[in-house]
Amino acid sequence: MILKTLISQLLSRPATNKFPAKYMPKSVTKFLQRVQAGKDQIHPPVQVPPKFRGKITYDREKCIGCQLCIRVCPAKVIEFKPEVKKIRMHVARCTFCAQCVDACPVGALGISPDFLLADTDRNSPNLIVE
Repeated sequence: MILKTLISQLLSRPATNKFPAKYMPKSVTKFLQRVQAGKDQIHPPVQVPPKFRGKITYDREKCIGCQLCIRVCPAKVIEFKPEVKKIRMHVARCTFCAQCVDACPVGALGISPDFLLADTDRNSPNLIVE
């Protein structure tokens, strides 16, 4: 029985689609629209619940370089750039716990409703916050 299932799955097409919107099947593309930045967005936008923890935002001008966010981050997402006394965040490692947002004394870190963060490159500009 297991051998029959294994062979049938090896010879069939995958049941899932690649995640980024550009790979969605044609039956779904009517819900997509291209934006000028070259990204796909779901149209209409997906409503996120209140207090949703999406991609972390960073306001360089407010940041005082205290490094409290680095101390509380359990995933070691944030790195300090001593030459400019600012931080760099690697979103691909983030667990979206928002402890850094709570720890920031000047409100330089925040939470956005962005959740479509899939990318093929861990170092893409979409996944690095500076």
